[in-house]
Amino acid sequence: MKIHLSLQEQLKLIKYFLQWLLRIAPIAIIIGSACALFLWSLDTVTTIRLQNDWLLFLLPFAGVLVAFVYQKLGRSVQGGNNLIVEEIHEPSAGVPIRMAPLVYIGTIITHLFGGSAGREGTAVQIGGSISSFAAQKLGLTKSSHRIMMMAGMAAGFGAVFGTPLAAAVFALEVLAIGKMEYDALIPCLMASVIGDLTCRVWGIHHEAFSIISSTTQLASGAYFQAEWSLLLKVVIASILFAMASVMFSELSHKLISLFKKFVKQPLLRPVVGAVAIIILTYLLGTRDYLGLTATSPTEHSISIVSAFREGGVGYMSWFWKLLFTAVTLSSGFIGGEVTPLFFIGAALGNVLALLLGAPVDLFAALGFVAVFAGATNTPLASLILSVELFGSGNLVYFAVACFLSYLFSGNSTIYQSQRLAFSKDGTTKQQKVTSKT
Repeated sequence: MKIHLSLQEQLKLIKYFLQWLLRIAPIAIIIGSACALFLWSLDTVTTIRLQNDWLLFLLPFAGVLVAFVYQKLGRSVQGGNNLIVEEIHEPSAGVPIRMAPLVYIGTIITHLFGGSAGREGTAVQIGGSISSFAAQKLGLTKSSHRIMMMAGMAAGFGAVFGTPLAAAVFALEVLAIGKMEYDALIPCLMASVIGDLTCRVWGIHHEAFSIISSTTQLASGAYFQAEWSLLLKVVIASILFAMASVMFSELSHKLISLFKKFVKQPLLRPVVGAVAIIILTYLLGTRDYLGLTATSPTEHSISIVSAFREGGVGYMSWFWKLLFTAVTLSSGFIGGEVTPLFFIGAALGNVLALLLGAPVDLFAALGFVAVFAGATNTPLASLILSVELFGSGNLVYFAVACFLSYLFSGNSTIYQSQRLAFSKDGTTKQQKVTSKT
């Protein structure tokens, strides 16, 4: 094989690298700083809510406020994450910069008054809108504008979760099922790493997880060897993780349709959703499903962290969080879906571990990433996420969980602007994914 190495070609690639570094670095620093402010604000309002139970009763009024602000100032950005994805697919006028402050304020209000939501959507929208604004000011071509927005998504995701490698691959993988956007590989990696580093410089710390009962402790240079009995249990659990991701996606889409059909006035939709959340809270007799539910404020609280220990969640905890989040977001409140998906997966994994006789913390971790993989159709990003969060000692089990959840979730997705490049049975297609409901 003839090796072709041209000095001119190398100089061209160096120019390409430096050109994108100069474009990306300042934008990623801004996005990382914005995400740091967002995470600090989120912790602050969560603390305030936990100390003031009465705030939950103001959730209907908070919903009206958010809906009113978006109706007056945010009609052009109501698409949220789907608007970002759609703009990347077909660049047009760009994403308005007002999306960043609006989604920030809307998410903070949702969490302050007890809505069940996540944070990824906010970070992605902040990153996408800031990078789109920068691309317009720099006068970039449509192709470069598109790459800049993907990098902005990666910067936001990497900063808010502290997982830069997963963030970079997520931005490449989420746009279309079965297709990776490699033209944006280097810019997305630059953005996610710089965004994450910037967020950490501001003193922001992310939740730490560990699998104490790791089934495999790999020595240097050793090969992983799966245990057949455990592998079979992982396969069974993976299919159920996929079903949970489908349930969340389809219920969310169906509820959006129902709210639009039966509540014609947009300002009243979050009121109905908020009342439903309050009623559910008192019927269950717990506030554990409100807000982010990432960490446990008390020893007996249910959260993602508690899902990693035996008895840390109830048998139906995964379903209740799924329902709380679907109602919150479908009725018009602002926030992300990913952290709730992490909870749903970890809680379901906890239950399945007990039923199947498997390690609780391992199955909680498997569910954590597998439900995310199924709901977003990003199996590779989810696998990398598992390594960044839980290490590589059980990599084969994580691969099985992520890939099977991706397969058995079909074309269901939380992102309605996600397109279908290749169907999961191998048939080539090019179309937008739509809800089955």
